[in-house]
Amino acid sequence: MLNTTARQQTAPRTVLVVEDEPTLATAIAQRITAEGWTARVAGDGASAVQAAAQLKPDLVIMDIMLPVMDGLEATKRIVAARPVPVLILTARDDEADKVTGLGAGADDYMTKPFSMRELIARCKALLRRVERAKVIAKNAENEKILDFGSLVIDPAQRTVSVDGDYVHLTPTEFDLLATLARKPKSVLTREKLLEEVWDWVDASGTRTVDSHVKALRHKLGPDMIRTVHGVGYAFEPPAQGR
Repeated sequence: MLNTTARQQTAPRTVLVVEDEPTLATAIAQRITAEGWTARVAGDGASAVQAAAQLKPDLVIMDIMLPVMDGLEATKRIVAARPVPVLILTARDDEADKVTGLGAGADDYMTKPFSMRELIARCKALLRRVERAKVIAKNAENEKILDFGSLVIDPAQRTVSVDGDYVHLTPTEFDLLATLARKPKSVLTREKLLEEVWDWVDASGTRTVDSHVKALRHKLGPDMIRTVHGVGYAFEPPAQGR
């Protein structure tokens, strides 16, 4: 277990790094510290769950392949105990792995090897998204329920139901679905979705959008989000009385 302390700030960010490869874990922790944040490292999934409960981090960087408890199970337990953005690290560029990770509660992913510059950029984007989500949630308190018959989205309560059954979505999945559903049948580019949901100002995360759409389709069915090849996605309301 490694601990590093950030430079003093008015409101320092705390990042939990879960990685069993000591060299990589140290490199990530040092880069995080250089940003003025506080880093804490856990070497296995079980230790990560315990550390998250004690530390209450602002962000978790989670490797999938871990001893004792894998990263997917650790992510599920951490997010279930307390909502926190999770960035998963995977050694395989496999879409199924990414969708599984997002389904476990992660908000974004990166494939090894990766640059530290890109890692920090993703971390900053996730932290901005958390702050943005608070504003969105406040603004949604008086927003009307989006009722599409078999699909009902409640922005104020942040709930989604299909045929009367509630469907668990991660915070990012909910924000993505609600953003699309507010403009039924309208095509939103990947870049626009990155800006609206993730608060990203460039197109470096377009594959993240694709993976989150796949995760939503897995939970809600394949027909509610239409792909417009080369452009983006559109929400297709379910047929009434289906």
